[in-house]
Amino acid sequence: MLRFIRRGGQHSAEREKLKKELFAFNKTVEHGFPNKPSSISFDPKLKLLAIGTRTGVVKVYGGPGVEFIGVHKEESPVSQLFFLPDQGRIVSLLENNTLHLWEVNIKDGNSVLEEVKEFSLEGRLLQITVCCMPSDCQQLFLGTEGGNIYVLDVVSFELLEHIIYQDVVIQNVSDDTKSNLGAVEGIAAHPTEPNKLLIGYNRGLIVLWDNKTCNADQTFVGNQQLESLSWHRNGTQFMTAHNDGSYAIWNINDPTKPEKEPTIPYGPFPCKAITKVQWQSTKAEPFIIFSGGMPRASYGDRHCITVMQGKKHVVFDFTSRVLDFFTISDTDDECEFDDPHSLVVLVEEELVVIDLQSEGWLTFNKPYLASLHASAITTSTHVSNIPNDVWEKIVKAGEVQMAETFSQREWPIAGGKNLSEEPLSKDLLMTGHEDGSVRFWDASTLSLKLLYKLTTNSVFLSESDHPEGNAGGEGDEDWPPFRKVGTFDPYSDDPRLGIQKITMCAVTGELTVAGTAGQVLALKLGEEEVEQTIETHPVNIVSDHDEFVWKGHEQLNVKTDAVKMAPGYQTQMVVQLTPPAAVTAIAHNVEKGLLAMGTSHGYALYDLVQNKVVATNCTLNPQDLSASGETPIRRKSLRKSLRESFRRLRRKRSRKEKTEKPRVEAVPTTDLDAPTPEKEDSPAAEEGAEKPAEEEPKAEIEEKKEETKTEEPERVPVERKIEARSMDDSMTSMVRCLYFATTFIRDGTTPTPTFWAGTNAGIIYVYTLNVPNEEKRSEDDVTAELGKEIRLKHHAPVVAMSVIDHDGYPLPDPTDVKNERTKAPNMSGGHSIVICSEEQFKVFSLPNLKPKHKHKLTAHDGSRVRKVSFINYRSRSDDNYSENCISCLSNLGELSIYSMPHLKNQIKKSAIRREDITGISSCVFTSVGEGFYLLSPSEYERFSLSARYIKEPMCMLELKEGMRPSPPEPEPEQPAESKEEEAEAKTEEKEAEAETKEECGDDAAATETPAETAEETAAAPEEPKEETTETAEETAQKADGAFTIVSTTTPGKSVYEYSKVEKSESGGVVSHKHTRVVETTKFESHVERKTHSGYQHGMAWDIVQSVLPDENMDKLVEEVDQLLAKTSVNDTVEGDETQQDITIDEVKDYQVEGEAEAEAKPEGEAGEAKQEATNQQTIDKSTNAEESSEQRSEELMELQIKEDAD
Repeated sequence: MLRFIRRGGQHSAEREKLKKELFAFNKTVEHGFPNKPSSISFDPKLKLLAIGTRTGVVKVYGGPGVEFIGVHKEESPVSQLFFLPDQGRIVSLLENNTLHLWEVNIKDGNSVLEEVKEFSLEGRLLQITVCCMPSDCQQLFLGTEGGNIYVLDVVSFELLEHIIYQDVVIQNVSDDTKSNLGAVEGIAAHPTEPNKLLIGYNRGLIVLWDNKTCNADQTFVGNQQLESLSWHRNGTQFMTAHNDGSYAIWNINDPTKPEKEPTIPYGPFPCKAITKVQWQSTKAEPFIIFSGGMPRASYGDRHCITVMQGKKHVVFDFTSRVLDFFTISDTDDECEFDDPHSLVVLVEEELVVIDLQSEGWLTFNKPYLASLHASAITTSTHVSNIPNDVWEKIVKAGEVQMAETFSQREWPIAGGKNLSEEPLSKDLLMTGHEDGSVRFWDASTLSLKLLYKLTTNSVFLSESDHPEGNAGGEGDEDWPPFRKVGTFDPYSDDPRLGIQKITMCAVTGELTVAGTAGQVLALKLGEEEVEQTIETHPVNIVSDHDEFVWKGHEQLNVKTDAVKMAPGYQTQMVVQLTPPAAVTAIAHNVEKGLLAMGTSHGYALYDLVQNKVVATNCTLNPQDLSASGETPIRRKSLRKSLRESFRRLRRKRSRKEKTEKPRVEAVPTTDLDAPTPEKEDSPAAEEGAEKPAEEEPKAEIEEKKEETKTEEPERVPVERKIEARSMDDSMTSMVRCLYFATTFIRDGTTPTPTFWAGTNAGIIYVYTLNVPNEEKRSEDDVTAELGKEIRLKHHAPVVAMSVIDHDGYPLPDPTDVKNERTKAPNMSGGHSIVICSEEQFKVFSLPNLKPKHKHKLTAHDGSRVRKVSFINYRSRSDDNYSENCISCLSNLGELSIYSMPHLKNQIKKSAIRREDITGISSCVFTSVGEGFYLLSPSEYERFSLSARYIKEPMCMLELKEGMRPSPPEPEPEQPAESKEEEAEAKTEEKEAEAETKEECGDDAAATETPAETAEETAAAPEEPKEETTETAEETAQKADGAFTIVSTTTPGKSVYEYSKVEKSESGGVVSHKHTRVVETTKFESHVERKTHSGYQHGMAWDIVQSVLPDENMDKLVEEVDQLLAKTSVNDTVEGDETQQDITIDEVKDYQVEGEAEAEAKPEGEAGEAKQEATNQQTIDKSTNAEESSEQRSEELMELQIKEDAD
């Protein structure tokens, strides 16, 4: 028995080790556009882009694959971002009025974004409204609601004492202008003189401020409310934008009025405010770029940015609100012109980058930050290991498609260095959208770049069908000259065009797309442009039910004329299902040329070679034939109501019986072929335990209670009782999954092609197929015969199915086997079918369909399966070892892995919030153990369940040496000898001060004695060792502000050293020391130390009076009073075992002191003896300190009087 237990334990440890080699849950990277953006910034030196969001997230992007992410502790919107150019540092301003400093640092060979410092301003009038970073990047000017401007030192990240007060700025302004200036609306640093600022107030006052002389050079008064400021490159002119839609140009030499009358570009009717303006110089005409300013009545709802250069004038029209914009230029501060080459615009739903050097000012095709939700995502599919020929065709088709609408210039944001290795395989993520489009994304890398866009609406006729706006042309209106830009389009031409299901054959590239109105499109890749007529083939699923009435939307009509199709995916045919309900499941067998389609009414099997219907089956209930495609109405008959009433009465009786007689309640099974409940449904029966005797007398049970208290048997997990689902429930007729497999259905010796269909009612239909040989494939018909029908007792929806061979491997795609992309399955027999319902997994043997293994999810933890995939997990260290498992996502957002065929749980992790229904329903697994789900409408979260395949950002940001200022290093602790030298140096400084006072005619008697004692102290080390004792010092870190007094007495003099320790804001320690030398012969030689937190004891106060200079006495009294108000710490003597309030830092200091004293001990027996005597004398003095405190105080007072008299 012990040997068996040991083997089991060893096996369990080995299995846990193997699990770590196979499985590991990681959230790796976020793809797409950040959700709810709020601010943007750019580093022109390092070419980095930063985006802040309303959830407190900061994302920094460089070249493709270069990405850093930082999250603030507080979930507050990021209102502004400022890069420190060429330093890899960024400052973020949150709406809660806090500033944060971030740095890109290297950790474990990878660059990461870390928060290093934080600063906050508190107060209503201190609310920051605008910030400005000068060209030297040493300071950050903070304009506030109160009108004052504060200066933040970027290096120390603390406010400077220098404040630009509003009253000082406007002291030379007339009284009429001074009233109600408002908040600081804009600050602009002078382009050539860093000490000068242009300060604009909300009411229109603008001041040219010289920060060096703290004087206002010029004052400009505008007639309209100020919105934005912008300098010209020459530094003699600037531009202002106002709330009436106008802008004006000013000259600093003429503050009385603008150079020209303010210009309203889209007047004379009232216009909206110009929220931001930029004036960029070029060798030709300058650029004037501003946001807003549209006519309020006609185009007030447009989100626009105007770009003007000479006679060229374009209004870029966006589909979401403009948040901010800036231009990118390759020039430096010494260049004469700005010469911008790109315009970057951040809007609420996307990032748009416009090429200002192209002829038509085209937009860039973004290599990342793609707008995944350009149209709402309705479905997604992942295909791994695409062959090179198929991949190149898709990429080439995309390049031809985008060449007409996008700029061909290189992407301008290319900072950092991508350290990720080249992907071993080419993977596609295909997303179906509400507007009928399918987008192909490169999922091999971290960038998720758009490769190709397929549109299906060109095949159908639609009432709202209209040509899309040309990116290079102008709108219909002559003025303003609008041009639609961006890809985000929240409006769908026709909701029936929405894509519901996508399937693709990786080998051949054949694509099948199914839509909302029952349309199924078969497409193939074409390299040349073609023009052909599209054939339509109707398939009626409910043809056998004449009484059925469809009340939903109509089907889409295919164009009767020839359709011109560009290179790429070209539609070959359209299969139209009737009724035209949304397609809920699809399966394509490329080898056999068969296509299976399912809706909420049934399913159909279609022959793509002969364009014929092979089989159809309506899954609607007879009572539900009036379904309109919407959610069926629940009907409850009188007979059913009475039946449920009797069931409730039975439950009440059973509860009464439970109190009298213990019994194990049986849980109903969910499978038709399962044993009876008495044999299997109880938990004890499932675990192989013996069935307890239900007829055991109650008295015997009471007697056994005491025994079970001491020795309790292993308990079986309690299962939830699962009520059987009614067949009248809504959408039970929906087809959830379709599956093709060649396996054993008729007998166990001959495999045959089969077709499986699972519904929401827990019914699985199994068909055997007869497919002619290739020679007669186009002549003979394909036949399908219903072989078996499986009904789950609980009617749980069937989510997925897969046939596994004798070795436990799921049957691969026959096309992959034919092209040697995977190994052939074991067809010698012993196949099993794995059926995954929402409530449990179960394995049946084939062909007899006897249950072998099962795992109940809903009964154990209450979860329901939402997504399932059969994945081969490979070991991260051994290329030859792998396991086939079931990966599933539950409605609770939990990811789980189960072994096959035994269905043992391997890992279970919480990945998605259970409230995030969209994220759970959008999850898609890959064939290697990765997955994607919608983190937000515009972002995919990528995760991995495999320990081998983990795609994380690996990038490096290389900085020039000396570009980032090094933080001040804390002062290292000085050894005892260096501290003695420091004390001597301070004594010499005292002597020098005394001599200076003598020369200035001060009281000579008061300074003579300290000078002489300082000389004696300096000469003290030269005296014999027998007459002196060494002073061991230590920083006592008790309560903040505690002080230490060290008195060293030698024959003829006493040295009192006052030491105070304070904690700095940066977390370091600052020490203040004062030394006083007193000449005396009354004290014996000793070293004494006392740590005080107050002056209520007479001896402590007397010593302080004799030690501290007079000018520091009042300050000390005030500090000690404040300290006593906060906390009370008793006087303690070093070495006292009852010492209180000792922190960890103090313990460490005491240990260091002990080591220092041990090192300071003299060598040799004589030295050790003398040292022991000295230590003993010190302990005696310290022990008797309290007893002789009054006597010592009197002696010190006499000594002080004597010193003053001398």
